[in-house]
Amino acid sequence: PRWAVRPIVEQLRHNHFMSKSFGDGLSSDVYDNYLELLDPGRAYLLAADVARFDSYRVRLDEALVRGELGPAYDMFNVFQHRQVERLQFLLAEIGRGLDRLDFTVDETMDAERKNAPWPVDEAELDRIWRQRLKAAVLTLKLSDKPLPEIQELLTKRYRNRLKQALQTKSEDVFQLYVNAFAAVYDPHTQYFSPRTSQNFNINMSLSLEGIGAVLRSDEEHTSIAELVPAGPADKSGLLKPSDKIVSVGQGDNGPLIDVVGWRLDDVVELIRGPKGSRVRLEIIPKLAEDSGTRVITITRNTVQLEEQAAQSKTLPVEIDGVTRRIGIIEVPTFYADFKAMQEGDPNYRSTTRDV
Repeated sequence: PRWAVRPIVEQLRHNHFMSKSFGDGLSSDVYDNYLELLDPGRAYLLAADVARFDSYRVRLDEALVRGELGPAYDMFNVFQHRQVERLQFLLAEIGRGLDRLDFTVDETMDAERKNAPWPVDEAELDRIWRQRLKAAVLTLKLSDKPLPEIQELLTKRYRNRLKQALQTKSEDVFQLYVNAFAAVYDPHTQYFSPRTSQNFNINMSLSLEGIGAVLRSDEEHTSIAELVPAGPADKSGLLKPSDKIVSVGQGDNGPLIDVVGWRLDDVVELIRGPKGSRVRLEIIPKLAEDSGTRVITITRNTVQLEEQAAQSKTLPVEIDGVTRRIGIIEVPTFYADFKAMQEGDPNYRSTTRDV
């Protein structure tokens, strides 16, 4: 939206340490960055698509200043259409049977297409993606997987990719485009959407308010990948790894919202909540998948991500017959609780303080 992009543009124009003049040069750089983010392997868009986009090359700077996002969404919508076409093509090829693939043909595949010409027509795209399918099949055959298993695995893989593509939101496109603009200033300048910013702050502070469960996509379901030790879910004993979540309800009486087929981050958003609040989950227990679902209630709390914190230990080492103690510091990630720091908390956490 216009109201969102204009403040970002003004901040970078006037407050970034790198001064950039708005003009055709900057516009061209934004255009190239965005095209690279959309289709880095030049395997979705046609030469004709890119030729039509080229009219935007020297117009993006003016559009950004005005807060106009039409060119960005136009380019993405064409890419999205091509992406869906390619995934549907792969699924159709797999559906005809992998035994129909001819591996006796003498052919080569360009695995790195970053500098390759854009495909001229759909026939060339078909050739590229048929070769990619054959390469995927060969890779799995080298792992001694039988053809029926390969067919099932690849069908599941490309169906999941198609589902994820169709779940793309306007917010995702906005973040991608603004980052194409921000990268013109330097590679470490990035825009975070509200949700991405929230996740960044959680990772940096090593704490969140929720139930303490790591989730993953499991075909149409969201399932439990692992439980954070000593978190609310772990302490409750009601949730186990590989349990599948069917629906989520807020409090003791809120309606259960069916989340089958949802994006993973949307399900996470529903389950997170303030300390002391309650969330209800309708689950399919891993150990009782044939016995239907059950509803459990967990009280949210502050969850400490201790496994990502800096750790220290000492090891006895014998040197020239003398046992000495060697100190070892392990830093899994860098972190700093900026919110606590800004609020003046003398015990705020950071990598350097914990070390």
